[in-house]
This record gives sequence, C-alpha cells and structure tokens, in this order.
Amino acid sequence: MQRKYSRTRMIAALLALSLPSMAQAQFGAEAPPPPLAADLILKNGHVWTPQGWAKDVVISKGVIIAVGDGAAAKAAPGGKVIDLKGKTVLPGLHDLHVHPMSAGLSELQCQIEPTSTMKQALDAVAGCVKGRAPGEWIVGRAYEPAALGETPSKGLLDRIAPNNPVLLTDVSIHSSWANSAALKLAGITRDTPNPEGGIIERDAKGEPTGVLREAAANLVRVKIPPSSRTVNAKALQWALDKMLFYGITGFEDALVSRGAAQAYADLADAGQLKQHVRACMIAADQQLIALRQVYARQRFDPGCVKILTDGVPTDGHTAAMLEDYVPHAGPHAEADPARAKGLLLIPPATLNADVVRYDGMGLVVKMHAAGDAAVRESLDAIQAAREAHGFSGLQHEVAHASFVAPDDLKRARAIGATLEFSPYIWSPSPIVDNIVTAVGDQRMKRWIPIREALDAGVFAVAGSDWNVIPSVNPWAAIETLVTRRAPGGGGEPAGPAEAITLKEAVRIFTIDGARQLGRGDETGTIETGKRADLVIIDRDIFNVPITTVHDTRVLMTLIDGEVAYQAPGNGLTAQ
Repeated sequence: MQRKYSRTRMIAALLALSLPSMAQAQFGAEAPPPPLAADLILKNGHVWTPQGWAKDVVISKGVIIAVGDGAAAKAAPGGKVIDLKGKTVLPGLHDLHVHPMSAGLSELQCQIEPTSTMKQALDAVAGCVKGRAPGEWIVGRAYEPAALGETPSKGLLDRIAPNNPVLLTDVSIHSSWANSAALKLAGITRDTPNPEGGIIERDAKGEPTGVLREAAANLVRVKIPPSSRTVNAKALQWALDKMLFYGITGFEDALVSRGAAQAYADLADAGQLKQHVRACMIAADQQLIALRQVYARQRFDPGCVKILTDGVPTDGHTAAMLEDYVPHAGPHAEADPARAKGLLLIPPATLNADVVRYDGMGLVVKMHAAGDAAVRESLDAIQAAREAHGFSGLQHEVAHASFVAPDDLKRARAIGATLEFSPYIWSPSPIVDNIVTAVGDQRMKRWIPIREALDAGVFAVAGSDWNVIPSVNPWAAIETLVTRRAPGGGGEPAGPAEAITLKEAVRIFTIDGARQLGRGDETGTIETGKRADLVIIDRDIFNVPITTVHDTRVLMTLIDGEVAYQAPGNGLTAQ
C-alpha cells in the first residue's frame, strides 16, 4: 500500500533535504575535518563492550574514538601504544556510598578491630593513651558490641583513661562509647534530655552509661578539636588512592562536611583529584548547601544532600522497622519498649517538605534508610517531590535498603526512586550475627533484596559504605552479589533467593553507577564516544570460578584516558 504524506510533512522533508545545499551556496563547501590523532592505543586485549568482546581501544583527548578488532592498526600514527597481551579490560567501576575522608582520618586514630573482645578493645585503647598528654582526646573505632562479650560502659574506659576524654565509634558509626571525661566536657548528666534523633543510654538509676546512639554522639563529637585543612587533604588523598587501586573511577561521597568539601577543592586545584565525585552534603549544614558552588570543580559535583531517616538494625534497635524486633534481642530492648520497632529520626512531614525543597533546587537527595519502615518513609518523600514538581530527572536515592516491603519495591519503580544496596557484609561476622539476632531468621531471607528489586524493574546501584565497612574492594561485592556468601564461598548463604547474575552485578558497578551519577552519556561502557574510564585487570572474571573474583587485581586504572593508577610490575608499558 502506498504511504500517504500530509502537506506539512512533505514541506518539512523538502526543507531538510535542501538545508545542506543552501548552506553550501552561502558559505561554500565545508572541508572535511582532519582525522583524530590517537593519544593512546590499547591493543591485543580482551575488552568487554556492549557489542561483545573486542581487542583494541583507540583514545584521543580522553575519549574513545574506535573500538574493535583491528582498530589499533587503522588508527593514525603518533600515539602511545600499550600491548595488553590478552588482559581483560572493563569500564571503570562506581561506588555509590563511600566516606573517603573518614577512612583516611581513621588511619590516624585509635584502631579497634571489629572482632575485638572487651579485653582486646580496652588493651587497644590503653595503648593509644600511652604517651598522650592529660586532656588530649583519644578518638577511635571500630568496635562491634556483639563481639565485645559485655556491654560497654564509661567506667571501663575510665580505668584506662582517667585523664583523657575518650570517644569510640562502633563499626556501624551509629553508636558511640564515651568515658566520664568526655561526657563531662559535653555537659551530659542524668538530667540531660535525649537530643532529637538520638538516645543517651542510661542505667537502672538513670545515669548515662557512656553509650550514645545516633545524634546523641554529636553532643560529644562537637567538643573534639577539628583536624587541620592540610591533614584533611592528606587523609582524603590516601583514601582516593586506595579506591584507584581497586579500579573505582567514580563515586558518591555519602556524607560531606564543609571540611571535606574544602579538601576535595584543594586536591582538585592541585591537579590531584582523579575520580569523578558527587558529594552528598550533610543536611544539617545549610550554609554549605547554600555556598556549594564555592567548592564545585570539574570533577567534584556538590549536587546531593544526605538525610538520615533511621539507624541500624542491630542491638541498639535504631533502624525503623514495620514489625517489632525480636523481643529482648539487645541489651537495651527491655529497658526501652518504645524502641520495639526502632526509630524514625525525622518526622515524615518534615522529610517530605525537605525532599520537595531540595528537588526544587535541583539537588539529588540521598536518604539513609536501613529498616523497611524508613524505606517507606523515604519513598513517601520522593513521591511528594514527584507530585510537587513532576519527574524532575533527579534520581533520589534510598541508601542501604537492607529491608524493603515487597509492595514498596513496586512503588520505587513507579516513582523513579533509586535503591542503593550495600553488598559488602555477607561474611560471617559479629555485626551480621547481631542483625540476625535483632530481626530473626525469617526477615533475613529477604535481607538486601536486590533480586526482587531488579525483577520489579527498580533502578538499583551499589555502595560499599566504606569505612563503616572495613574494605572498599568492589570485586568482593561483585562476587558476593552472585554467591550471597563470604568472599571465597565460605559460610552459609545469606538470603540465597536474592542472588543475582555476574553480568547484572558488573552492570550495577559500571553503567548503572555512571547513570546514577548523571554520567551515563559519558562513561560506564566501552564504546565510541565515551570517556576512556577503564580498568585493566589480571583475569577474565566471566571465565573463572566465581569464588575467585574477589581476588581480582587491577593492573591499571585509566580516567579520561590518563593512567590514574598502575600496579608495580604489571607488564603494561606504553611504547
């Protein structure tokens, strides 16, 4: 049947055909552009592309200009050449939840292993006290309450640090442990009320025990002298180098203070910021949010705000759950029955108003929500923003999403919410055992429900939560998303029905991570026109036992076509 065209469509088609000739008549014939000169050619590799495996990648001005078998031979001469000798090349990886400066500063603090018993923890603190002047602060982490074997108290710290204020933070960073000197400096007594969003644990007589939950720890933390601008920059640089070692080319800093923002700007100005970073500014600092463009740089985007809606589903029962915690699971459960379902740290009406406001400002909102009740509250706030402004294009995030009601997975898809999961804690450990004890075996079957999320069409990304989690290794996360076991395959699987495929896991860490950072058009895949953010690794992770993926070694990390990290003795030399 002959296709019919309207008069309007015919005129439009004729104009489209005539425009090039009209331009030539007015300006003369346009000379063809010169061929792009290659700066770097990767040849003889095993390159993972959307179209399948390829051998060569040609890069010019930080951009991939050709991919495919034989592309290296066709490239204009003059650029440097690296013979990959069959090594595997993947897109750069993305971590959507890290705390780099905290990780760097922690290296300078008193170190407590999460597996420490009470004696081991106290011995570590005593070692840190030695040589310190009276009145000097002792700050450290990361004890795990379940591993200690007994309940922390200020008296235990007083015996080893009678003349120094001490504040220790647990592995989750949602509970802290202070001695009497620290409580005194903070003005915390039996008459001090719980601050909004926080709990001062008390003994049977009403005296503070030294354990501080959530915002209560800030009463002490604000008394600790801040680190210097120089120290902040050095600490941040250490953490960024650690992430380059693992092939992380882009990430989201999940809780940025003014000091951290300044450190990023300082590194960028010195030409030392390699990764592309989006900063989630702490919501409590409205001045930082207002002046965020002061710190913005080419690779540092302060375009996100972080809000805490609940805590963690451990012995402290601070994650907000739809159903009660297991009765008397934690040492404080019986003493505070009001926490049977945990805590919402911000009233729903307030959260709704805040997310609507930030959405209107063009800022992504990242909401910490570990419990399913907090996830629901966060989705309510995103829905309020959608109703107020329509779909703005901003992918607001629900971070951690350890427990999510099935109906809320469907709703997340409908309102365009991103669920950010933390697949770094499968290993049998005190903190995982703590969660099991707090919520029970039945709920743990759906812990971190990423399989269900993907099946529901939810946009899902992954974040390590380093240095809450001791390692930022994304290869361990990729492996354990598939196995739901400890790296290497040990231990019992955690919620095996929520396992995903290896290709899905790699996609989450590459193109989906790039898209969440607003850079999906620039990076995340290896194809012509994308930025050359690449990792060269020592194995084809698709063709080795899955339980060995966590041992993947990055030989080289490239960002915008430049070598940002190179493993010593990797055998890859540019000629």
